[in-house]
Amino acid sequence: MGNAALGRKQRISNEAWIETIKNIENIIPKSDIDKKVGQTVKAIKKITKGKKVAFAWSGGKDSLVLEQLCYKAGISECVLVICNMEYKGFLQWVTDHMPENLEVIDTKQDLKWLAAHPHMLFPQNSNIAAQWFHIVQHRGQAIYYKEHQLDMIMLGRRKADGNYVGKGSNIYTDSKGVTRYSPLSDWTHEEILAFIHYYKISLPPFYEWSNGYYCGTHPWPARQWTGSIANGWKEVYTIDKTIVINAADYITSAREFLESEVI
Repeated sequence: MGNAALGRKQRISNEAWIETIKNIENIIPKSDIDKKVGQTVKAIKKITKGKKVAFAWSGGKDSLVLEQLCYKAGISECVLVICNMEYKGFLQWVTDHMPENLEVIDTKQDLKWLAAHPHMLFPQNSNIAAQWFHIVQHRGQAIYYKEHQLDMIMLGRRKADGNYVGKGSNIYTDSKGVTRYSPLSDWTHEEILAFIHYYKISLPPFYEWSNGYYCGTHPWPARQWTGSIANGWKEVYTIDKTIVINAADYITSAREFLESEVI
């Protein structure tokens, strides 16, 4: 298999992702990906045997790979966790591409909530970004886990992204009793991109937007790497100006952006 060249996600430019996609057939042949798929599906079947399991589906590239591997392992129940501040373009894509047995859980953070938590807007450090994951994804996953009395929930988390997948393994149980298993933990970025290429997986619009591979899937106020609040509004305005216009009724910085940059 070709060498992994992209490294840690946080240090990869969006241009580098796109260039790797263009050259993916020269980096990893399909036979190598097929072998990796077989190994991972075998591991999923072994670890989940006799357990009630489901997988978390975000529509992001890693969860789309996880979805296909879970199907191959005979697992189809899944959950998408959202809040009330998602991009309309993404929600339309979800409607058109959602897995058959998907349940959607809305943790209901909205513009009023954001106005009361201004430090959560466009995270400029990893701690705030992690808080978004905990208040939306972790909370929603825990709700789904308990309601369905699961033994385990599978995630598309990978060590190459800097994600925590467990200590000494790719399984861990948190303080609330939720056991999370990350079967893609050792997959490289190149392997994920190769799977998407060879298996012809449709990606959500995030990856067509500015810094799409850099930012990944996210509620719009959780958009990272903007450099400043004002630039965050500029990037979101470019994607969907109605988001900024609606936010201006609640968020001073959105109103200031419209007044200085648009009107």
